[in-house]
Amino acid sequence: MAKRACAVHILVDTEAECAALKLKLSKGADFHQLAKKHSTCPSGKRGGDLGEVKKGDLVGSVDKAVFSGPELAIQGPVKSRFGYHLIKVLYRN
Repeated sequence: MAKRACAVHILVDTEAECAALKLKLSKGADFHQLAKKHSTCPSGKRGGDLGEVKKGDLVGSVDKAVFSGPELAIQGPVKSRFGYHLIKVLYRN
């Protein structure tokens, strides 16, 4: 059976913007609100919700972070061809 995970993310254009948002999150900012306000990905409208994905569904570096990084921790900046991501894995099974 394919591995599955549920994750949220914020996609921005620059590493500096990504790092600034990560700092805000570390000080207690709401992930979903920041995603709605700043994410350039269509998922931003849903608070960054990527839904449940299978291993291989996402672009390489993001897929790796979702399936091998820690759960419930903010990962990033993770660089992809789309920009810089902050990723939070909600669960994996």
